[in-house]
Amino acid sequence: MKKLSNKVAVVTGASKGIGAGIAKSLAAEGAAVVVNYASAKEGAEKVVADIVAAGGKAVAIQGDVAKQDDVNRLFAETKAAFGEVDILVNNAGVYQFGTIEQINEEEFHRQFNTNVLGLLLVTQGAVKSFGDRGGSVINISSTVTRITPPGSSIYTATKGAVDSITQVLSKELGPKKIRVNAINPGMVETEGAHAAGFIGSDFQTSIEQQVPLGRIGQVDDIAPIAVFLASDDSGWLTGETIIASGGMR
Repeated sequence: MKKLSNKVAVVTGASKGIGAGIAKSLAAEGAAVVVNYASAKEGAEKVVADIVAAGGKAVAIQGDVAKQDDVNRLFAETKAAFGEVDILVNNAGVYQFGTIEQINEEEFHRQFNTNVLGLLLVTQGAVKSFGDRGGSVINISSTVTRITPPGSSIYTATKGAVDSITQVLSKELGPKKIRVNAINPGMVETEGAHAAGFIGSDFQTSIEQQVPLGRIGQVDDIAPIAVFLASDDSGWLTGETIIASGGMR
């Protein structure tokens, strides 16, 4: 039997990148997967099509994680499609680097609304859906909280909040049989990293020079860790932060 047979997973921000990779890997291990997206409908539907073509179960559900009504609808539609939830992957996130001189209210709230408020609202919805049997929450954070690169004040602050929330909720939700862990990836080659101009840049080169394994990550380096944290293999783990960075600290 596959590790996640008869499980239901919600993956936020799963239309591309790490989220898409995680969604496909969870489905490959038997989970029915909700591919959440905010605006990239075509990308989300492609992920669903790939999962179904491989023999899995998936649906795409639109929803802005930072809006309560959207979150409520996300879980209502998830229940209608697959029933109660067992696994939540809080992957939805936005980022933009900028110096202290470039920081403004709009960008601050844009990143905190999605990366922090959104994570809290979706986790709140999942807790209601998990029921008495408990569940697994997997937060996608970042190694920026360890390496604190210049120009990342807002983004690093949001991920520092995610790390702290992971610790708090692991203690708060443990009595409900809900495990809460985080994956903190290093630099990973995704569509977003390409769009931001990181791939092939001096920044990538500088990162690779600091990584003991000598390369940036790929989506397939992260997805199996999420499968582990979603499965009973990690049943005694909660409040953990797994740094997936090729050894970079």
